[in-house]
Amino acid sequence: MNQDVLKAKQDLINEVCEDVKASTTVVLFEYRGLSVSKLTELRRSLLKSGSKVCVFKNTLTKKAFESLNHNEFADSLKGPNAIMFAKDFSDSLKVLTKFAKRNEEVQIKAGLVEGKYLEKDKVLEVSKLPDKNGLLSMILSVLEAPIRNVACAVKAVSEKQ
Repeated sequence: MNQDVLKAKQDLINEVCEDVKASTTVVLFEYRGLSVSKLTELRRSLLKSGSKVCVFKNTLTKKAFESLNHNEFADSLKGPNAIMFAKDFSDSLKVLTKFAKRNEEVQIKAGLVEGKYLEKDKVLEVSKLPDKNGLLSMILSVLEAPIRNVACAVKAVSEKQ
């Protein structure tokens, strides 16, 4: 094979590796039958949430994941696949799963969240989790409850006297 072609393929593999390393969430999904305008709509909506969607050859994607010790993706890399790279898992996953519900052509296959491989069902479960701000407010309300209860008890005692 021509050296330029080999270098171009290696550059693509390196690009996939860099995108995976820079992302907290990576989702592999099939888009067979999806029109170009719908795929563009998905790309734009994901871009608003700080994510990007790329399409690479499956063989190059497989080599990239193997070089990152994520051989689990090998079985999923069949057919026309796209990869979503996201810095924040919550917003991007919500956008992708809502889009997949409206467009049955989009089939989520697998993903990486915080470096852990997740199959389709687990990716869908993670997409239902609240975002970071929602989780922080839940934690704060749990931490605040005992203090509020003590304050109410002290106030009740002081009002009795």
